[in-house]
Amino acid sequence: MLELLRRPRRLRSSETLRQLVREVTIEPWQCIYPMFVSEKVAGPTPIVSMPNVFQYDVEHFIEEAKTAHADGIRAILVFGIPANKDDVASGAYAQEGIVQRAIRRLKQEVSDLIIIADVCLCEYMEHGHCGIVQRSTDGYEIVNDPSVELIARAAVSLAEAGADIVAPSDMMDGRVSVIRRELDLRGFQTVPVMSYAAKFCSAFYGPFREAAESTPHFGDRRSYQMDSANANEALREVALDLEEGADLLIVKPGLPYLDILWRVKERFKMPTAVYNVSGEYAMLKAAAQNGWIDEKNAVLELMTSFRRAGADLIITYWAREIAKWIG
Repeated sequence: MLELLRRPRRLRSSETLRQLVREVTIEPWQCIYPMFVSEKVAGPTPIVSMPNVFQYDVEHFIEEAKTAHADGIRAILVFGIPANKDDVASGAYAQEGIVQRAIRRLKQEVSDLIIIADVCLCEYMEHGHCGIVQRSTDGYEIVNDPSVELIARAAVSLAEAGADIVAPSDMMDGRVSVIRRELDLRGFQTVPVMSYAAKFCSAFYGPFREAAESTPHFGDRRSYQMDSANANEALREVALDLEEGADLLIVKPGLPYLDILWRVKERFKMPTAVYNVSGEYAMLKAAAQNGWIDEKNAVLELMTSFRRAGADLIITYWAREIAKWIG
């Protein structure tokens, strides 16, 4: 009798066969494209630490979004940089705020592009924190509940401007429930909340803070963003956000937190996005520019790892390139 030899390589012998049995795939519509619109620039302004990423004025923001849509991108995530900041983040909820104006214009140009509005206060606060700062005996405190009221006010303002989805990224306690309540009271029952449900305090956010001009002027964000060591706490945070009415979830960052992404998707089985953050982007870009790595193959491998770990959607600065590579 012949000895049976298992040969897994039989299914790897050609690209067509490999495609036939591939367990996860990447499609352009699964990639969400982050964009920065600024009142302080007159044209596309490069972000030094993020090659091929720009701050845009409203006109060029519209053109870039339209081009991304033509490339196959179906959703963008919008961040705003105001001309002036204050200690109550008034630009975040101003009717004529930079993001509000950009959304209204873009909706007139491309009706079927999903616009996800990031909801946070840090870009609009003069001190760069994601909430209201009060002096305390220890120096300062980021106060939770008054901050949540402003965050909800910003979410309503963005929905009024035409945002299809609002995405609170601050990690304040209870903000999803307050946003959901305020949206519903004002007739926006159909606007989903895409919560940054498990957002960790990370060293990988540095380039983003250059792009969004949101570096804290003092201290750090460890009192409200999550400790990178805590996986069980991440699951508790996600559970709370779902109880409060979150419709979609975000895990951020991506690459160092694939285990969190996997646990969140396995436990809750909800639509889940991962944010391939600026530091991850900058590292790989630098390696590619030095000729140390093949950018296209490395990026596609990275995106595959996100999908394999459970991501339904990937927020990535490579969204447009991916759409061209696989479109």
